This record gives sequence, C-alpha cells and structure tokens, in this order.
Amino acid sequence: MKKKLNIEGMSCMHCVKHVKEALSEVAGVKSVDVNLEGKYAIVEVDNASEEAMKAAVADAGYDVVGVQEA
Repeated sequence: MKKKLNIEGMSCMHCVKHVKEALSEVAGVKSVDVNLEGKYAIVEVDNASEEAMKAAVADAGYDVVGVQEA
C-alpha cells in the first residue's frame, strides 16, 4: 500500500534528505520517495502507523498537512 503525505516546510534537497531518513526509520515503511517541488512524500508501507509517520516528519522539523492513498 502506498500513502501520499503532503508536507510543508521543505525548501531544499537537505530537507528532502531529512524527511526521507525520518520516514525510513518508521516501522513498517518499505520505501520513501520525497518530491520537493510538489511538497509531498510517497511512502510504501506494510502496516506502518499514519501517526508514527506524522510524528517522524514533525520530529524532523516539518509538518504533514494531509495523508491520502497514493
């Protein structure tokens, strides 16, 4: 299953790296693809908690403003 997380606060490739690393550490996350221009991440998950993904992004210093099926 893939989820699209709309993320606010990313402004450079360094931000992309931080978000990707944060999401990759969440249990159940298989892969992460972060799009800076579109301000979103496509996350392939296997029973990963939406709340855990939001918390990981918040801990990295960014805001998840929406989650939907991708």
